[in-house]
Amino acid sequence: MIKSIFRFALNTIPRPLMIRLSYVVRPILSLLYKGDKFEDPIDGKKYKKLLPYGYKGMQRENALAPSTLSLERHRLMWLYLRDESDFFTKERKVLHIAPEQCFYGRFRKMKNLDYLTADLDSPIADVKMDIHNIQYEDNTFDAVFCNHVLEHVNDDKQCMRELCRVLKPGGLAIMQVPLNRNLEITDEDSSITDPEERIKRFGQYDHVRAHGLDYPDRLKESGFKVDEVNLQKKIGKELTERFALQKGEILYVCSK
Repeated sequence: MIKSIFRFALNTIPRPLMIRLSYVVRPILSLLYKGDKFEDPIDGKKYKKLLPYGYKGMQRENALAPSTLSLERHRLMWLYLRDESDFFTKERKVLHIAPEQCFYGRFRKMKNLDYLTADLDSPIADVKMDIHNIQYEDNTFDAVFCNHVLEHVNDDKQCMRELCRVLKPGGLAIMQVPLNRNLEITDEDSSITDPEERIKRFGQYDHVRAHGLDYPDRLKESGFKVDEVNLQKKIGKELTERFALQKGEILYVCSK
């Protein structure tokens, strides 16, 4: 019953309203799903199962953690930042595009961060920003996060160049996308506007491309150095399953 309601809400309620409603339902879901099979490394809470996530019949089981609302990619990024970087200790000026709820409050409270969030329509973002034309000077930020955004924009390479431009030399950038490993070359077509056709071709009604295995090359062409981090191989199968990570996901850690 809860899963059915959640799927209906995910497919029908606009994103800004969903963000506001989530603050009300999170404590209830966290209590109902309490258990010991899965663990969210972001807040350490444990669950008997996680919520499904996805659109139009393509939901992934055990994907969304009830308390933080983290997905697989968020938990993977958190583990990298926590265990493989100095992000939680070093002073950094951070630009976070389309800030995820599981990170937003935590990063905001970190005293070592000068934390700026940006989005075109998110109700929790600090500034309104089109990342095709970022309104900040070159070499402004020590860290840039822009996850699951580049599949939505008109020109992802232009956005990559802009994000690279505002990143300081030696800075950290993480820009994950829903990678289609069956595609050698990214499939994109901005002329497709029909939601059903976009779902069929790109995986979601508001995507304008499906990034393929050439994604790290696109990042490099835009000026980034790219380190392909296989964190799951390092932590092992048991923790990969306990943290409910998406099997085989590579973290593309960029610098300049």
